[in-house]
Amino acid sequence: MGQHLSKTEAIKKFRELVHDVNICMFTTIDDQGGLFSRPMSTAQIDEDGNAWFFTNEFSEKIQEISKNNTVYLIYSHIGKNIYVTVRGTCVATFSRKKIDELWNPLLKSWFPLGKDDPKLCLVKVITEEAYYWNSGANTMSAYFNMLKAIVNKEKYEEKDIGKLNL
Repeated sequence: MGQHLSKTEAIKKFRELVHDVNICMFTTIDDQGGLFSRPMSTAQIDEDGNAWFFTNEFSEKIQEISKNNTVYLIYSHIGKNIYVTVRGTCVATFSRKKIDELWNPLLKSWFPLGKDDPKLCLVKVITEEAYYWNSGANTMSAYFNMLKAIVNKEKYEEKDIGKLNL
């Protein structure tokens, strides 16, 4: 599926795809093997392709990842027709240096005590693989291309799909 990219190229493509999306559905696995998703804002996709998130140390997601640290991140940008799903493993960290690096004043909405909030921690998702669909067109263009395929009795093909091994 898609093109074969080096790890460096795969990380670059992943960072480009999710650059404008920011919010993803962060999905954990509970004790019974069920999936639970919640929207989370991505603080950073670092140079190694890892995704970083701020969270509360005592949140349900932290309890779930302490038992099963496999997570899924689902990014969707409807306006640009970009969709990315990621599988990775995650760890919680309390690195003051990383918190200072990634801190955004808007986070005070969730952490009123700011960077010094004792509940504040970071979750680092070590991305393992990602699948993406990128039609590279706005919604109207995509619909036009779908209609064109129907009229011509052809199968509609996405322009850019693939798997990224990160």
